[in-house]
Amino acid sequence: MRIRVFILGLLLAASTQAQLLYRDASVFPLLGKATDATLTRYERLPASLESVSRKPLWDLGRNSAGLALRFRSNSTCIGAKWEVRDNRSMNHMTPTGIKGLDLYCLQDGKWVFAGSGRPQGKVNEATIVKNMDPEEREYLLYLSLYDGVTSLAIGVDSLSTLDQPTVDLPVREKPVVFYGTSILQGGCASRPGMAHTNILERWLNRECINLGFSGNALLDLEIAELIATVDASMFVLDFLPNATVEQMKERAEKFYSIVRSKHPDTPILFVEDPIFTHSRFDKRVAREVKAKNETIAAIFQSMKKTGEKNIYLLSSKDIIGHDGEATVDGIHFTDLGFMRYAEVLYPLIKKHIR
Repeated sequence: MRIRVFILGLLLAASTQAQLLYRDASVFPLLGKATDATLTRYERLPASLESVSRKPLWDLGRNSAGLALRFRSNSTCIGAKWEVRDNRSMNHMTPTGIKGLDLYCLQDGKWVFAGSGRPQGKVNEATIVKNMDPEEREYLLYLSLYDGVTSLAIGVDSLSTLDQPTVDLPVREKPVVFYGTSILQGGCASRPGMAHTNILERWLNRECINLGFSGNALLDLEIAELIATVDASMFVLDFLPNATVEQMKERAEKFYSIVRSKHPDTPILFVEDPIFTHSRFDKRVAREVKAKNETIAAIFQSMKKTGEKNIYLLSSKDIIGHDGEATVDGIHFTDLGFMRYAEVLYPLIKKHIR
């Protein structure tokens, strides 16, 4: 008799998990946006920039890097259905990082990895985690880094609840705003949660806004205007891997002044160009990194001499370690590189945010 009851229980559990009920994710809070005035929900630039920004920059703004959904459920499994705009693929980054999802659960005040949504293509469905005890949990779901999510639904088992979060974490007041390049956008994290802005969001338990644009952090002034609209606790300007020496000399101080004019007391951090691992062999790259870092140092010192306060410059010396093992291709970070970068940034940001 006990065996029969046990088997019936297993069948019931299997049946329950097979019958995921989906709810459109648009009803749940979305973290990581500088503005809500976007063409669609899961993109980063305001619709007003469509006719203003360079096309590559605008297109990258439609990627959902750094965006994250918050919800609560007592389900024994969590699933998702999602569609992406471009169905992108790259030869140095995993599909899960490019167009997948990444789920974290709040445990004793810390965010713990629960599972990833592995994509099949443009239209996707995945059970992210299953076989859990039916307990109330708070969830954080990171969206795709290098593609744009166009629709998203969350699936839970048929006997469970799916509700608004009840815990205000990550704290949304006074977010940290990051501006930068393909590395900042998340290239080439294996999954969305391993981009350093997302790592820092969990460690700081503070909302982070990712304005990383692959190959296109060229100090476009309309992006400075957008950044300046955010009531941030800190601004991190990490544009050196893309901007040339000439562009920095021409635009860096103007870009800074646009942000500073709206936020006279907010800490602003400039980040040097990483010492890319292949620069020990590629002497052209080594010279380029050296020239860029000398240029930003000179700009920074000039600002300090004219009385600018609450500005900081992070040396690239220890950003990704010294063993040469933190990148995919000498430039773009692996998960190891992102973790090392987050470890360098964390104490500095934590010290200055309010």
